[in-house]
Amino acid sequence: MSKFQYIFTITILILLLNSGQTLCHTKGIRLGSSRGKHKQSNMTRTQVSEQQFMQWVKFVGSLKHSVFKTAKNKLFPSYTITVDKNPAAGDFTKIQDAIDSLPFINLVRVVIKVHAGVYTEKVNIPQLKSFITIEGAGADKTIVQWGDTAQTSGPRGQPLGTYGSATFAVNSPYFIAKNITFKNTTPVPPPGAVGKQAVAFRISADTATFLGCRFLGAQDTLYDHLGRHYYKDCYIEGSVDFIFGNALSLFEGCHVHAIATLTGALTAQGRGSILDDTGFSFVNCKVTGSGALYLGRAWGPFSRVVFAFTYMDNIIIPKGWYNWGDPNREMTVFYGQYKCTGPGANFAGRVSWSRELTDEEAKPFISLSFIDGSEWIKL
Repeated sequence: MSKFQYIFTITILILLLNSGQTLCHTKGIRLGSSRGKHKQSNMTRTQVSEQQFMQWVKFVGSLKHSVFKTAKNKLFPSYTITVDKNPAAGDFTKIQDAIDSLPFINLVRVVIKVHAGVYTEKVNIPQLKSFITIEGAGADKTIVQWGDTAQTSGPRGQPLGTYGSATFAVNSPYFIAKNITFKNTTPVPPPGAVGKQAVAFRISADTATFLGCRFLGAQDTLYDHLGRHYYKDCYIEGSVDFIFGNALSLFEGCHVHAIATLTGALTAQGRGSILDDTGFSFVNCKVTGSGALYLGRAWGPFSRVVFAFTYMDNIIIPKGWYNWGDPNREMTVFYGQYKCTGPGANFAGRVSWSRELTDEEAKPFISLSFIDGSEWIKL
């Protein structure tokens, strides 16, 4: 380890031991009602862990990713690791073991090829293990699954919370996933159920790319937490708020499928300030499924979501959008459609505070420039 890496590592360890105050994900779950965010005097271990992680995110953000600048995107792998259910056919039998084998600070592109099979394990990629590619044998052949919910007890008997419920969690930049399924096996909860948030995948880092992946779950399937992300030709399934978070993400050519029994919501974008450069854009996508579906709920007061050139099945609620029970958010959210098709795309019934975008208004949302993609995406 170089002198710089040693000093940086010690700095990070000190930082992680000193937690600041960060709001955790306490998003309400009852459609048509509003739930406040309640502060707790005694934080759970999971909440403390999330605070510590956000401290690290802010620290790295202040460095403007200078630590990773010399490595750039590391498109070409330095080496490859294989994972197979058969010990004789791969380097490891578990994905987490393969990740754990990497250096504490990883600055070279590593490809972890996961052979066909169902891997029942909970996976976490820590903050400093950057430049990892997870590549399956096909999204229908390679599946990573687990079944935690927000109310599942953690190691010390306290609830995991939504943040900790993820089957697969990524906390480091320049992550790539190809041709693999991430699944939370928790079934669709009944309307109004408490603590049933069940994340299949959480991405809490900048510059992540997903190609031909599937994300399967019910409530809160894909936690698009923070950072710039690109989803290409992916399949995302869920019931309530199944794409949520405060990232800046482009979904291109994706199939979004609702499995709500009654009423569901596709997005819950959490933009909390007019200064936040975050939002979700769906371009050339397809929305299908069951139940009655809102295109989005205003989890954040400045929530921003755009659908362009997207086919919408007849499951879309005519109003399109829900204000999270707070009329004030109608003045600050940005919800738009642009040249969408299908029986659910009729803009005539939409709420007055959503927009049918002009060519000029839509332009910033419909290309890779929305996520500064030309700087870091190398397909």
